[in-house]
Amino acid sequence: MNDEKTIKKRLSELAEIILINSKLYFEKDKPKISDYEYDQYLQENNELEKKYPHLKLGNSPNNFIGNLPSNKFIKTEHKAPMLSLGNAFNKNDINDFLERIKKFLSINNQTNLNFICEPKIDGLSLNLYYKKGKLISAATRGDGKIGENVTLNISKIKDIPKSLFPNPPEDIEIRGEIFLNKNDFIKLNKNLEKKDKFANPRNAAAGSLRQLDHKISHNRPLRFIAHGLGYCSHNYIYIREFYEDLKKWKIPINKLTSFSNSTDKMIYYFNSIEEKRSAINYDIDGIVYKIDKYNLQNRLGFVGKNPRWAIALKFSAEKTKTKILDIDFQIGRTGAITPVARLEEINIGGVIVSNASLHNFDDIEKKDIRINDIVEIQRAGDVIPQVTKVVKKAKNRKNKIIPPNNCPTCNQKTIKEIGEAILRCSNTYNCKSQIIGQLIHFVSKKCMNIDGLGEKQIAQFYKLKLIKKIEDIFYLDKHKDTIVKLEGWGEISYNNLINAVNFSKKITFDKFIQSLGIRFVGETVSKLIAYEFMNINNFLNYRNQIDNISNIDGLGPKALSSISKYFNNSNNLISIKKLSEILDIKDFIKPKSDSFFSNKKIVLTGTFKLTSREEAKHLAQTQGAKISSTISKKTDFLIVGDKPGSKLKKAKELNIQIISEDEWFKKIKV
Repeated sequence: MNDEKTIKKRLSELAEIILINSKLYFEKDKPKISDYEYDQYLQENNELEKKYPHLKLGNSPNNFIGNLPSNKFIKTEHKAPMLSLGNAFNKNDINDFLERIKKFLSINNQTNLNFICEPKIDGLSLNLYYKKGKLISAATRGDGKIGENVTLNISKIKDIPKSLFPNPPEDIEIRGEIFLNKNDFIKLNKNLEKKDKFANPRNAAAGSLRQLDHKISHNRPLRFIAHGLGYCSHNYIYIREFYEDLKKWKIPINKLTSFSNSTDKMIYYFNSIEEKRSAINYDIDGIVYKIDKYNLQNRLGFVGKNPRWAIALKFSAEKTKTKILDIDFQIGRTGAITPVARLEEINIGGVIVSNASLHNFDDIEKKDIRINDIVEIQRAGDVIPQVTKVVKKAKNRKNKIIPPNNCPTCNQKTIKEIGEAILRCSNTYNCKSQIIGQLIHFVSKKCMNIDGLGEKQIAQFYKLKLIKKIEDIFYLDKHKDTIVKLEGWGEISYNNLINAVNFSKKITFDKFIQSLGIRFVGETVSKLIAYEFMNINNFLNYRNQIDNISNIDGLGPKALSSISKYFNNSNNLISIKKLSEILDIKDFIKPKSDSFFSNKKIVLTGTFKLTSREEAKHLAQTQGAKISSTISKKTDFLIVGDKPGSKLKKAKELNIQIISEDEWFKKIKV
């Protein structure tokens, strides 16, 4: 895979697969595929993004954390974001992790870096907020910024004190994991009806905590172990100091915690825990390594949803065998045609697996997978399964799976460029599957967030021709007589739907852009575009702003091409125009900052002595600056290190203000 179009399409497909299965895991507590395949998808995505950073998508899996909190619970905003860990799978990944840290911090001696090592408990993340020693709230991770308030539900958990004593900070967020012991899980399942039984302890913990009736939560044997610090008014120097306070406050920490300052010691600890994994009375799916010093954590910050200062090394895969009953094709929102294996149900590590993505047709050809074959299914961690190989070929084997020349939905030609792995329907704007996928994306929680209008309802309304295009969603009130008579509907359901549709009409400009479903334009890129255009009227005049948007740092040529193609379609322009009249789209508000560099366009060039280029860019962004990779008339400042090269010459030609590294550090008050 070396063609950029192929890579971009693969990244798009991976983003779609990962998002769907993340929702099943984090939001529904009902994973349908094992963690190994999930991790493999994520690893493939990360390797492609690392190799081709200019092709990273706006809807990259690394741009979201967990999933949105459920509307069933009151929402609580975390004082500090709850980040999600990046994954490692072997010693080389750990070496790469350490090298990235040393490069960012400009240090050569690894012994200066001490890590805390502890098992990664497979449960549900929880944030406890204490003020003046009193427990104020408990919330799930949610989307990393806002979680579900479950304060009542955790009030009977013995591991969570209602007050901290002695000497608590004025404000503190304590992060940890809600989980069930293996024995408690078995006892719980024995007392449940068959239809209510949980597949594994993680699902049982999540399902028990997220009960609307808190009395049910109180009757479940939930436990808590602390492992992290969020916002805190007290400045701890080391994690070990924070852990000592947790012990004083009688909040459990992991008894298997250790410390290390070398790759060999980190791997030794990993191997020793993996050996005793089965004897540990709770599920773990890897080892977490975190830099012990908080000032280094703060300097390193995070990339997307992942902290630079921590990583999870995942355990090896679980394997089993099952039979492929059928193979069919699914067409996604972007036209990607994904072959899916329907399996004879099998239990892998407590998860019932009945299907697995086969990635693409090249993968099927390589492994020679056919219907009725017995295949090996591999699972590591907790969510997605992968077909690794054919174990036993079926007698009288059926024909090979042939990539379709025509889309299974609309019968239009499929396309696959030279060297491309992904087959795609060419009928972008008239394929039923793609249209439905686009509509589902539009109403999803990360976009318009129309409660009660999900995949099932969208497909139903599309089939009845109540919704043909996006703007039709806002005219559903014209079809009341039809909707209330449908199975599963009625006056109350209909009224709830219309209320949700009307409520969604107030939306921020960046969310509106994201909801349009333009390829390669996800949450992060939508914010970049919103920052540039500021309001819907400027956005409608896209062609007059093309020079501005082409200079946005973070928008590669593929994203720009996709945006251009979207605006060149007259039907899309008509939809945007109609939506701008229907919706109350709030202008984008630039973040307030008294920084000298706030809202300024900055280019960095040369070698920096006081810090690495990566950290310099990170610091500029924290000051509210907009980072660009190219010099133009729109550039406000060029920050110059040693050996700046051609950018300095161009900046002088354009009379751009030039600032030395020393001057820059003084202005940002480092």
